[in-house]
Amino acid sequence: MMKKKSLCASRASLVLFLCQMISSLDVPLDSKLLEELSQPPTITQQSPKDYIVDPRENIVIQCEAKGKPPPSFSWTRNGTHFDIDKDAQVTMKPNSGTLVINIMNGGKAEAYEGVYQCTARNERGAAISNNIVIRPSRSPLWTKEKLEPNHVREGDSLVLHCRPPVGLPPPIIFWMDNAFQRLPQSERVSQGLNGDLYFSNVQPEDTREDYICYARFNHTQTIQQKQPISVKVFSTKPVTERQPVLLTPTGSTSTKVELRGNVLLLECIAAGLPTPVIRWIKEGGELPANRTFFENFKKTLKITDVSEADSGNYKCIARNTLGSAHHVISVTVKAAPYWITAPRNLVLSPGEHGNLICRANGNPKPDISWLANGVPIAIAPEDPSRKVDGDTIIFSHVQERSSAVYQCNASNEYGYLLANAFVNVLAEPPRILTPANKLYQVIADSPALLDCAYFGSPKPEIEWFKGVKGSILRGNEYVFHDNGTLEIPVAQKDSTGTYTCVARNELGKTQNEVQLEVKDPTMIIKQPEYKVIQRYGQVSFECIIKHDSTLSPTVIWLKDNDELPDDERFLVGKDNLTIMNVTDKDDGTYTCIVNTTLDSVSASAVLTVVAAPPTPAIIYARPNPPFDLELTGQLERSIELSWIPGDENNSPITSFVIEYEDGLHEPGVWHYQTEVPGTQTTVQLKLSPYVNYSFRVIAVNEIGRSQPSEPSEQYLTKSASPDENPSNVQGIGSEPDNLVITWESLKGFQSNGPGLQYKVSWRQKDVDDEWTSVIVANVSKYIVSGTPTFVPYEIKVQALNDLGYAPEPSVVIGHSGEDLPMVAPGNVQVFVINSTLAKVHWDPVPLKTVRGHLQGYKVYYWKVQSLSRRSRRHVEKKILTFRGNKTVGMLPGLEPYSSYKLNVRVVNGKGEGPASPDKLFRTPEGVPGSPSFLKITNPTLDSLTLEWGSPTHPNGVLTSYILKFQPINNTHELGPLVEIRIPANESSLILKNLNYSTRYKFYFNAQTSVGSGNQITEEAVTIMDEVQPLYPRIRNVTTAAAETYANISWEYEGPDHANFYVEYGVAGSKEDWKKEIVNGSRSFFVLKGLTPGTTYKVRVGAEGLSGFRSSEDVFETGPAMASRQVDIATQGWFIGLMCAVALLILILLIVCFIRRNKGGKYPVKEKEDAHADPEIQPMKEDDGTFGEYSDAEDHKPLKKGSRTPSDRTVKKEDSDDSLVDYGEGVNGQFNEDGSFIGQYSGKKEKEPAEGNESSEAPSPVNAMNSFV
Repeated sequence: MMKKKSLCASRASLVLFLCQMISSLDVPLDSKLLEELSQPPTITQQSPKDYIVDPRENIVIQCEAKGKPPPSFSWTRNGTHFDIDKDAQVTMKPNSGTLVINIMNGGKAEAYEGVYQCTARNERGAAISNNIVIRPSRSPLWTKEKLEPNHVREGDSLVLHCRPPVGLPPPIIFWMDNAFQRLPQSERVSQGLNGDLYFSNVQPEDTREDYICYARFNHTQTIQQKQPISVKVFSTKPVTERQPVLLTPTGSTSTKVELRGNVLLLECIAAGLPTPVIRWIKEGGELPANRTFFENFKKTLKITDVSEADSGNYKCIARNTLGSAHHVISVTVKAAPYWITAPRNLVLSPGEHGNLICRANGNPKPDISWLANGVPIAIAPEDPSRKVDGDTIIFSHVQERSSAVYQCNASNEYGYLLANAFVNVLAEPPRILTPANKLYQVIADSPALLDCAYFGSPKPEIEWFKGVKGSILRGNEYVFHDNGTLEIPVAQKDSTGTYTCVARNELGKTQNEVQLEVKDPTMIIKQPEYKVIQRYGQVSFECIIKHDSTLSPTVIWLKDNDELPDDERFLVGKDNLTIMNVTDKDDGTYTCIVNTTLDSVSASAVLTVVAAPPTPAIIYARPNPPFDLELTGQLERSIELSWIPGDENNSPITSFVIEYEDGLHEPGVWHYQTEVPGTQTTVQLKLSPYVNYSFRVIAVNEIGRSQPSEPSEQYLTKSASPDENPSNVQGIGSEPDNLVITWESLKGFQSNGPGLQYKVSWRQKDVDDEWTSVIVANVSKYIVSGTPTFVPYEIKVQALNDLGYAPEPSVVIGHSGEDLPMVAPGNVQVFVINSTLAKVHWDPVPLKTVRGHLQGYKVYYWKVQSLSRRSRRHVEKKILTFRGNKTVGMLPGLEPYSSYKLNVRVVNGKGEGPASPDKLFRTPEGVPGSPSFLKITNPTLDSLTLEWGSPTHPNGVLTSYILKFQPINNTHELGPLVEIRIPANESSLILKNLNYSTRYKFYFNAQTSVGSGNQITEEAVTIMDEVQPLYPRIRNVTTAAAETYANISWEYEGPDHANFYVEYGVAGSKEDWKKEIVNGSRSFFVLKGLTPGTTYKVRVGAEGLSGFRSSEDVFETGPAMASRQVDIATQGWFIGLMCAVALLILILLIVCFIRRNKGGKYPVKEKEDAHADPEIQPMKEDDGTFGEYSDAEDHKPLKKGSRTPSDRTVKKEDSDDSLVDYGEGVNGQFNEDGSFIGQYSGKKEKEPAEGNESSEAPSPVNAMNSFV
């Protein structure tokens, strides 16, 4: 069964209508699709509900909407139709519903006050805007009044009233003096929320005659001033202290109503001496955390984003040393309507069901009302598919005429909400929106997601197939998503291929193919290793990688998870990182990160820097930094910098590098300015306008660069207009109907002044048009829309700032966007040159039909059929691209005697044009490939049997086979050559009348009517004796591979043969075989110095009178191990075990020594004496053997020896070439040095072999040394 990720299993009955949008369609946000589908209007932009306008400027009332077909617009004013054609001051923008009321040419804003509403309508419905209330702002003057001086006794309270004029919107109040300085405020003196100035108690310093209240009307950018108020404070002794009394609010209680979501402001200001301190509490609860703030010296309590839970009683307490006063404010939080569930657009198919839900809350509870196309639903035209149930409209069995726009209005006494939601009934056949032949690439063993974005009404069913004619995909290895995506949770290499997505509904069917490529993962086969290096030494880390051949990896090195230092000592190679002249700062962790477009791997190693050995007395070091930097001769565009050099530290200073910092545009970033010789300590520097310069100097000697000097003082140059224009101006269209103008912006110091902008100008080339210009800022791109397809444009971009324009820029030629070519090349002709090469010719397409930059032509060609085999195979199309306006091309690498097809397409920057009709051609016969095999069997005294296979690539009709052979004598000289022609239908041949015990070399090839193909060779030997033939051969070649070495073993049959060799090479490589000579007649060998994680081929051979080789074997070395491995010799358990073994050996040696001193013999010696062989004699030390020994020989060193049977012969099973004597035959294990590890089974001891690779009889000492 398919896996299906969905919220609802099937289309449900009316009971399930409460599941919003249960059967509705999701329309993808595909621009092309949206342009084609019919859609009711949707309001996209409108002015705010309460719109206060500047009476001095034109009034713009916004109303934008989208729909298909594009909607028309109309307006109402104060509930009646607003005929804009009758008012010369009112215009509507083209293709828009936005109104522009011309006030600046004689109109009066007050005449256009009122409530406006916009309607956008097309054939599928009508959407309406909010009620937009237009009110001009007002900033009235202060009323004339006579203000008497305020005479106040010291310590009394005082309130200075502001009483600003009522404006729209209300003004911002602040108090200042005659010098336009804000009056200081404190816990004692502060401004209330109503704008009045409150004194808890007055002091003599409060006496002044210029207390002035200002009202700022932001909308009109005007400030109104009240007449100055005079305050005179007179003193009486003593000053009487008073307990707190509240100045505002008055009384013991008050009420406050605030709306949900607003900011609640509560105020308490008290009189008293000493000045009272204010504290706030909420009765029966806590002040809300994170939303509570205290302002105006805690006289104002501010709670943001209030909700119904913030209702309650808030108490302010004013306290000083004489007592307290309090006031309780009862707060009620009401709420204008707010959405719980706003209605959403509904797209249905004919006959489907759905619903619109409109749920809102508020305090008091809002009333819900519905409109259809802007008309109350009660008086709207009836629709049998519609049923209104309170806040829900239920639709059943809809038809296309059911399309409409519905409005939901939720309102209470504090406001209203209005939402448009359309019902769009569509009947559309399936469409697949995913681009055709889209390529997906993933790494093996990771998920693959193949998209099939679709749309249709009714909703289509989606099926996936692999291959063009594959069966439908099912099973647990696939996951099918509701949006059409096919997921392969674990993609394998065999998942690569073409996948077909099929979408069908009752109106039609469509399909699309996508391609999946599964890549091999990226691996680090040689990781960086832990390093310890002396200071000033050189160190290198390796990072060798293996990756998919079609991916391009990038290697990044990090130090301590950050970028490598910007230091020339760090050299990054292809496979390594080298650090020269290592210092203590280089100590840390170095990480190699390998990135491809699909995956990333990393490996790390630690570098430890240790002290270097003592250095000579003379120390050569980098110079000390310069000091005492001084700026003189300041001009607008130049300045002189001087400095004093630091100590050169035994290495002369060769130069000074001057750098600058622009503190205005790029503080903290230093740039190169210039470099002067080491003998110079002053320099004249060129400057740019509008730059805040600081300079520093760096000294350089042969050892390196000094630390930078301390920065100089800053110098700010004056502003000027720009000296230069943006560079790299280009005009390239991204779509067929646009022109994208890009440029490289000026750097900060190139701006020469504040307010940097760009004037972008363009006009169509070779057309008598005026320049079109725009001025933009903070961007480096501008898109011109609505251009013709691929036409040349003249473009220029000019810089400007607050001081003026840069010089006139040069004109650049660009082109608007390209589109795909329209026609295919014609008159395609193919001329076959030979069996593997053809020439194709075509007529060029007219340049006007290219619709873009002609990049060339692509020839698609593919093999249809091999004429020799008459069998079809998977079609693999090949592509050859011919740049420019070429009309002829060569097709190499064709297979002889085959049928091909091709077509030609023109290519521009957008893509490929249509293909020409397929052209069929055939290649003639060619010479055949080599026979697939040649096998020689059944050797006798005078005959050999040859068997062969026909060529894999016959390249034509085979006419015959040619066999040539000649004998080879003992000196490897070749005898006379004999040639035999064999019919093409034969596959074997018995060669008779050959010489006995003779080696022959055979040459075999196939022929067609064109000629002979490549030959294969083989050698074979006739036997010497019919009764006991000897077949010298090497068989059962086996390998046991580790990371960097491999043990090779084999079995040898035949006469004595001592000169073995091993040949090996990288599998699949064309390099020559590498050869290693085997010492002695052993039948095993160790290959060392191999590369980890690499596949090798190996074979064993023998040199001599009749040289021969084994068949090939293939093995793979193990992957690279981690750079830091645990050494077994440092493990506690191993040290303990070795100590126990050493102690046991010491005890055994002591016991043996005691017994020998007593004249005794070893147990082995006694056993041998009991079965003495008279022919066994002690041998000389230089024989490499040792015999038996007794008490008389105790003074002699132990000598090696071996025993042989009494008949002095060696049987075959005792041969030196066999590994059986060493343990359990060829199935044993090898140490890294090639020694064999097996059970000692009492076999006869082997004679010593040459070199260090001999296997000795086990002894206690050897046992301990070879334990690991």
